[in-house]
Amino acid sequence: MLANSLIELDRAHLIHPVASWRGHEKAGVRMLTAAKGATVTDAQGQTLIDGFAGLWCVNAGYGQESVIEAATRQLRDLPYATGYFGLGSEPPIRLATRLADHAPGDLDHVYFTLGGSDAVDSTVRFARYYWNARGLPQKNQFISLEQGYHGSSTVGAGLTALPVFHAGFGLPMDWQHKIPSHYTYRNPAGSDPAAIIAASVAQLRAKVAEIGGAERVAAFYAEPIQGSGGVLVPPAGWMKAMRDVCTELDILFIADEVITGFGRTGPMFACAEEGIVPDMLTCAKGLTSGYVPMGAVFLSDRLYQVIADHAGAAAIGHGFTYSAHPVSAAVGLAVLDLYEGGLLDNGRRMGARLQAGLAGLADHPLVGDVRGRGMLAAVELVTDKALKTPLPAAALPAQRIFDRAWNNGLVIRAFGNGVLGYAPPLCCTEAEIDAIVERTRLTLDQTLEDADVRAALR
Repeated sequence: MLANSLIELDRAHLIHPVASWRGHEKAGVRMLTAAKGATVTDAQGQTLIDGFAGLWCVNAGYGQESVIEAATRQLRDLPYATGYFGLGSEPPIRLATRLADHAPGDLDHVYFTLGGSDAVDSTVRFARYYWNARGLPQKNQFISLEQGYHGSSTVGAGLTALPVFHAGFGLPMDWQHKIPSHYTYRNPAGSDPAAIIAASVAQLRAKVAEIGGAERVAAFYAEPIQGSGGVLVPPAGWMKAMRDVCTELDILFIADEVITGFGRTGPMFACAEEGIVPDMLTCAKGLTSGYVPMGAVFLSDRLYQVIADHAGAAAIGHGFTYSAHPVSAAVGLAVLDLYEGGLLDNGRRMGARLQAGLAGLADHPLVGDVRGRGMLAAVELVTDKALKTPLPAAALPAQRIFDRAWNNGLVIRAFGNGVLGYAPPLCCTEAEIDAIVERTRLTLDQTLEDADVRAALR
């Protein structure tokens, strides 16, 4: 009775993110009641392996007692402290310091946000302030990648290049521009890494010229791996090549590590894998392992000094009530302790096992591509491997595959184009990684039996 009542209350009052409101009213909420380690439990008592870490975010796993204790202690001692008026508290100061130590190069300055979307918004404001401070207000155009995701706020959703975030919202805005993704599996330049990199470099240069030249372009945004676009992994050297173009043209290079940060691909930050230092870097999700809301923007020392010098004694008018929240920061510190205390190492080992296990699915009739890095992966389904034909829309891949995986005791991300996304907690055991792979194969076998899928199979 209690569960049924909650389902009705949910229908009547709670708006869910990125959902069909009418569809959700009809289907009803699927409730979670508990979680521990890499598993979650639903209202029916079923325990599932969370192969997606909530929403790419519970990197440390559920129920970490040290994190819970840190939050509880901070709630008792000082549940809130504003950063306005020159005030502050110990946890965010210590967290900013430790994060700066982990960040690449001179990304020494940290502005805390509530999550990834407002971190991206903050980079737009900082970029515009920076160019105004340099006497170049005409550098006010921004470029990002097709199939990229940079949040769902008004500004961030315009930098995002996924149709669902634009439809009905009047986005993108006219100062937000896109170039094609590196999408290796379906790249018109072919699968050769050098050709893909060359094509992306040429496309960035062409877009800059189309806008009116480098003197008009403020910044270029890229995820080290495009997450919500389908876990699209660029060739090695792609990030560095794009960074080099931005440096040459005096365009800010902004790395969106909201998904890839904090061990998701192996190191603390994915930028380290290519040895690049962006002008700004955004993070969230794994920063607190999803336990409480928090995001951050790292600014290079060069940007920070230009902005600070220009403002002088005047206030820089950007701030959030909950920026540098002491409880969120205390959680962030406890989570960092876990990462440094062996969790990143376990994530690397389990990531290698996950990649190998999923690669073993390549022989399945529906599997066209397996890709990923560390504890971030995707399996792309097709009905014709030679032609790379996606699953038919009539097969409802997002709904059916998610439901089947759920019934098989596995939570994954099932995209509408037939891509399956994986981002398990870094605390996974070998047995849990193996179960993710086994339950995926079972789900694919069941999908292969669908009449509309079999009819499209070649």
